Amino acid sequence: MTAVSNSTPLIALAKINRLDLLKDYFGEIYIPEEVYDEVVRRGGNHAGSSEVASCIWIKVEPVKNKMAVETLSLSLDKGEAEAIVLSREKKSLLIIDDGAGRKTAELLGVKITGTLGILLLASKDGKLSLEKTMDDLKSVGFHLSEREYKRILSLS
Repeated sequence: MTAVSNSTPLIALAKINRLDLLKDYFGEIYIPEEVYDEVVRRGGNHAGSSEVASCIWIKVEPVKNKMAVETLSLSLDKGEAEAIVLSREKKSLLIIDDGAGRKTAELLGVKITGTLGILLLASKDGKLSLEKTMDDLKSVGFHLSEREYKRILSLS
């Protein structure tokens, strides 16, 4: 299965040194140009910048439907808009964390998961301790409410 990622999952997984999970599960990850710009060009020396730039399995692909991007950009940031449009164009899973972006993608019929969904899958496959890894995410600034934390743990 192919997957398209927005910037937040790439940055979050890079911060905890688990970007490899995306390669393990998807082989290749596609990102639109705006996500590449957010993470690498404007990301400077922040987490994920050098990792994304050096991963040959992360492919930058331009979106074709610029009108759809412009329309979605009225309510979402451009990276999210491009990620949603690219995932529709490629008929692929979208990895996105932002609530508004997730809702929009679902309304458009895009299958989604997020950083926590990837971690939950890896936990079920015995690749990591879900609780420890979520604690690691929280320690690097990933927003996760106590209620959501407990809900995700209950799914493992």
